[in-house]
Amino acid sequence: MAASKKRIWGWMAFDWASQPFYTLGLTFIFGPYFAAVAAEYFLNSGMEDGAAKAQAQSIWSAGQTVAGLFIAFTAPFLGAFADNSGRKVPWIAFFSVIYVVAACMLWGLTPDGARLFLILILFYVGFFAAESALNFVNAILPSLGDEHEVGRISGSGAAFGYWGGVTALFIMLLLLAENDEGVTMLGIAPLFGLDPELREGTRSVGPFIGIWYAIFIIPFFLWVRDDPNAPTKSTKIGAVAGDLMSTLKSVLHRKSLLNFLVGSMFYRDALNALYAFGGVYAALVLDWQTIQIGVFGIIAAIAAAITTWLSGLADQRYGPKPVIRITVWVLIVVSAIIVGMSREQIFGIPLAEGSQVPDIIFYICGMCIGGAGGAVYTASRSMMVRHTHPDRPAEAFGLFALSGKATAFLAPASISLFTYMTGNVQLGFLPVIILFLLGLLLLRWVNKDGDRAEWSAS
Repeated sequence: MAASKKRIWGWMAFDWASQPFYTLGLTFIFGPYFAAVAAEYFLNSGMEDGAAKAQAQSIWSAGQTVAGLFIAFTAPFLGAFADNSGRKVPWIAFFSVIYVVAACMLWGLTPDGARLFLILILFYVGFFAAESALNFVNAILPSLGDEHEVGRISGSGAAFGYWGGVTALFIMLLLLAENDEGVTMLGIAPLFGLDPELREGTRSVGPFIGIWYAIFIIPFFLWVRDDPNAPTKSTKIGAVAGDLMSTLKSVLHRKSLLNFLVGSMFYRDALNALYAFGGVYAALVLDWQTIQIGVFGIIAAIAAAITTWLSGLADQRYGPKPVIRITVWVLIVVSAIIVGMSREQIFGIPLAEGSQVPDIIFYICGMCIGGAGGAVYTASRSMMVRHTHPDRPAEAFGLFALSGKATAFLAPASISLFTYMTGNVQLGFLPVIILFLLGLLLLRWVNKDGDRAEWSAS
């Protein structure tokens, strides 16, 4: 039976509150700003222009790698601990505090790059907190409806989150983030007397993300409660570790779950790379400025909101597996375009100087990344519900996080390696295509209905 409407809306409020960290922070505002500051920092240290840009991309990917690995190896244990205690909401509150503090401190990235590496660490501490809180929020999803309702709820929640990202991005671009002329998209100076010379309008993205989350997470904590009747077990570290090891061993004998976890590990890693490096690519290859990247972000986020909602309806009717397949193919095409296109040419065909073709094509790519990326995320979340034991949801989504992050080093590290070896930002994206294809291959052995029939019978 479906949960109360208030509880569902409270659960969805998390997506609305947290999405700006990814939309504004990881992809469209802070990420490109960090890349530009880092490239200038390395250029001033004596590197050539191409090498400086490649180094900027490499340290960004290194941060993502370390954070991803830390998430991977803590999520299953934290999930098992939460299941044993029967409590998830306190963990969400704990990570929310870390999220808000880390986000606000991103203000410290000045244009001279004086605190470059400290801010890099702080950003990925916030990323770790956001992803850890998300794992516990996802663990609540199975209790919100049956397997058919869950797909729609998952899609609606993610779509609601993307609209939050669009709204936040509009506010940043119209009122705060400045271009090279020191004005926002409205042609005005940043609000609150922020100094464009010091890029204070753009730097305010950190405090903005933190304040946004602190305000809009309130409905979650008002309306979402842990089940007081949830079964509890020992929370001693040894007992929790023993339960987790038993679960990990059982995965090896569950063919559908194993192939889904490993397959999604590859395609989600590739998708995260597209999110993390899409804005960086626009800044380093197409020479886009903050506002131009922000418009790209708005287009991508609107496409994500609409497509994710539609994918939730498709999931409810056809199941999550077909949705994942179609969207991964779309992302493969986009990745191929990124590899084959620069400001001067596309797939070896030279372009006229000043041609707007690369810009138009990349705007279309942005729509595809946003739309397909949102759909594959929510469909994967729905598919995981179909493989989740009713008594161990947090542990299951801890494993889901593990599969999404255990090889988090693959895409960023491969991008770093290929970028370093070729000295070319576009060619650095080649490994992304390979990861998407591996994910599709393993999806062939995933049962479209998951393991829920087995749990119901047992």
